[in-house]
Amino acid sequence: MAKTHDEPSNVDADNGVVIVDGPAGTVISLTPRAALTTAERLRQAGIKGEEQLAQASDDAVTERPSTD
Repeated sequence: MAKTHDEPSNVDADNGVVIVDGPAGTVISLTPRAALTTAERLRQAGIKGEEQLAQASDDAVTERPSTD
């Protein structure tokens, strides 16, 4: 699995091209349409990931052994 990064990418547009400057020197150029589609996919995956983390946290709390 690829390294997980916690810093958001920098994004700008120049002459109709969207440039994403990501972690570890990763740079990609996208058309505006591809950028908008990618943004929506990232938003949906981010929501899903947050829900998974919340569920894992809830599961850890309910699975904790009792101290009785």
